[in-house]
Amino acid sequence: MNLPAQIQDRSALGEIASAIAVESRWMIADTAVMTWRNLIRYRRSPELFIFSTASPVMFIFLFNYVFGGAIPTGDLNYIDFLMPGILVQTTLFSATQTGVGLAEDLQKGMVDRYRSLPMARSAVLGGRVAAETLVSLFVACLMLAVGYIIGMRFHGGFWPGFAVPFMVAGFAFGFSWVAAFIGASVRNAEGAGSLMFFVVFPFTFLSSAFVPVETMPGWLQPFTSVNPVTYAVDLGRALSQGGAILENAWPTLVWTLIFTFIVGPVAVWRYRSV
Repeated sequence: MNLPAQIQDRSALGEIASAIAVESRWMIADTAVMTWRNLIRYRRSPELFIFSTASPVMFIFLFNYVFGGAIPTGDLNYIDFLMPGILVQTTLFSATQTGVGLAEDLQKGMVDRYRSLPMARSAVLGGRVAAETLVSLFVACLMLAVGYIIGMRFHGGFWPGFAVPFMVAGFAFGFSWVAAFIGASVRNAEGAGSLMFFVVFPFTFLSSAFVPVETMPGWLQPFTSVNPVTYAVDLGRALSQGGAILENAWPTLVWTLIFTFIVGPVAVWRYRSV
C-alpha cells in the first residue's frame, strides 16, 4: 500500500472540502447582506410597500363583491374558493419585482459596483429572490387576515391552513428565479416589467385561480390543467378547505424545484455573462 499517496489524497480532499465550506459561508453571508439591502428599499420607498399591500387587498374586494355572485363554485363560498387564487396571483406579481429591480440595477450601473467587490456573484440574485420571498410571505399573511374578516374560513384543519402562506411563499421563491432570468436578459426596467406582465398574466388567468377549470372551453382545459399556477392554487385550496393535498403537493414541488434548480442556475449564468 502506498500510504504517503493516500495521505496526500486525503489532505487534498480535506483542502477542497475546507475551501467549499468557506466559499459557502461567504455566499450565505453575502446573500444575507443583499437580502437586507433589498428589504431596506421598502422602508425608503413607502409607496412601493403600500402598492405591494394595498393592491392585493383591492383585488380581494373586487373579485369577491363584483364577480363572486356570477361564478358558480359548488359547495364552496366564493371567498373560500377565491383566496388561494388571489394569494398565488399576488405572489407572482410580487415576484416580478425581482426581475424589474435587477434590470434597474443593471441599467443604472449598480451591478458594476457589485462586481468590483469581493462578493459572490450569485448573492445579487439570491438576495433579491430571498427579499421578495419574505415580502410575499408577509403579504400572504396580511391577505389571509383580510379574507378572514370578510368571511373566508379554514375548513381543512389548523396545521394545513397554517401552511398555506408558507406554501405560497415557497412557490414565489421558485418563480422569482424566472423573473431574475428575465431581468438579467432584458437589462431594462421597462422592458423587464412589460415582459413579466406577458408571462404572469396568462399563467394566472388561464388557471383555476378565479374560476373552476370545468367551466372553461374544452380546448383550453388541457393547458389549464398542467399550468403550474393551477397546481399551486389547488394545493392552497386543499390545505385551506380540505381535499387532495398530496395529489397537488408533488406537482407544485416539482415545478418549484424546476424553477429553482434549472432556471435559477441559468439566471445566474446569464447575469455573470452580462
